[in-house]
Amino acid sequence: MAIENKDGESLMGDFSRQARENFPLSRGKPFPELIHALFQVKLACLETNFHLGFLPESVFGPCRNAIADGLDGKLDENFDVTLYQGGAGTSLNMMVNEAVAGRAVHLYGGRAEGESAIHPILHVNLHQSTNDVVPTAGRVAAIFLVYRLEKVVLMLQEALQRKERQFEEVVKPGRTQFQEAFPITLGREFSAYASAVARDRWRVSKLVERLREVNLGGTAIGTGALAPAKYIFRVVESLKHITGFPIARCENLVDGTQNTDVLVEVHGILTAFAATLIKISGDLRLMSSGPEHGFGEIRLKKVQAGSSIMPGKVNPVIPEFVTACALRVTANHQMLTTAASMGSLELNPFGLIMIHGLLESLTFLLAAAGQLAFCVDTASANTEKLSVSSRSDSIVIHVLAGRFGYEKAEEILHDAAVAGEKVAEYVVKSGLVSKGELDYLLSPENILKLGF
Repeated sequence: MAIENKDGESLMGDFSRQARENFPLSRGKPFPELIHALFQVKLACLETNFHLGFLPESVFGPCRNAIADGLDGKLDENFDVTLYQGGAGTSLNMMVNEAVAGRAVHLYGGRAEGESAIHPILHVNLHQSTNDVVPTAGRVAAIFLVYRLEKVVLMLQEALQRKERQFEEVVKPGRTQFQEAFPITLGREFSAYASAVARDRWRVSKLVERLREVNLGGTAIGTGALAPAKYIFRVVESLKHITGFPIARCENLVDGTQNTDVLVEVHGILTAFAATLIKISGDLRLMSSGPEHGFGEIRLKKVQAGSSIMPGKVNPVIPEFVTACALRVTANHQMLTTAASMGSLELNPFGLIMIHGLLESLTFLLAAAGQLAFCVDTASANTEKLSVSSRSDSIVIHVLAGRFGYEKAEEILHDAAVAGEKVAEYVVKSGLVSKGELDYLLSPENILKLGF
């Protein structure tokens, strides 16, 4: 069945029909950001060809208006083919060409025959190849999402810093290998999370620098074959103006067409952020576990019922959602790494799934980081439980080891157990330390200072 746009005309050409037949998957359809970027690339090429005299106004005007409709989302329903496809993206590029040409013919008065016909290859794809159009659009789409991600990472960092200040005097057991270690403050733990996210924010801020070089103008293999030199030197500047992004032409267009290692590098930084999100989410799940027989050190906002059979059960669904998204990112990194290594000679035929994986990871991280910021902002400390656990035998004896030494502390622990008393009570009662000195040793002030 033909796909029609909102004005009723079919925009499906042979390439579009063949793509639907050859790649029968309902998954992996193009992200709107990629379709938007493809229209921006086509507009840059169209404007450059028109200003250099390679396209007449009779073709330029309708095509420009057709692309404007595409940028407004009016042609989105035509792009329903999976990006898991062969051909290095030729099908996707031709679908854009056919959609623009079909829409332009409609705007031009419905004439699809004769000299005035607007052709998807001869006009819309003039001086282009799939091999420079699709990678360029992929980077434009990625830059758009990176700018959004940078803002959300900052939002998460600031949420963690607010908790750092809020919890700065809340003492709790530190833990290594799931066993109680020296005491720490809840604020100091959140300060470490904030520092990790701050590093991620800095790394994410550098991604545009890595993505800004595009191979537009290189045509099929980066040599600029069949494209005029004036067009090659001008088309990237046109795209820069259209997008508002700091885009530049690759110094070596053959390299830009042949190699995809930059996408692996960029995704590696996203994978590092995913690892941070998994770590923080896991800690939040542990610290909120219980509520009665787990750690129970913090309380997460209740956002939905946790069970269809157990009344009152509430699960940490936001940290779990964040972890699930981050795990998908780590899986995508394996895919990108393998796909990048499978490029052959002048082109990587799997560049399109690399673009899809990169955009998917950016989209997942946007959602995950935003939700984790909400989770952090709405978390609270269980001060009642922490006031008890921070004076448990295991915590007090670790602190006293600094006062009396390792062997004497072990002796105190043994003697308190024999006496049937808590360590804190035993050392004060035995006159080993005063209550005031013990309170100081367990105070946030003492715990937060570096060294002794």
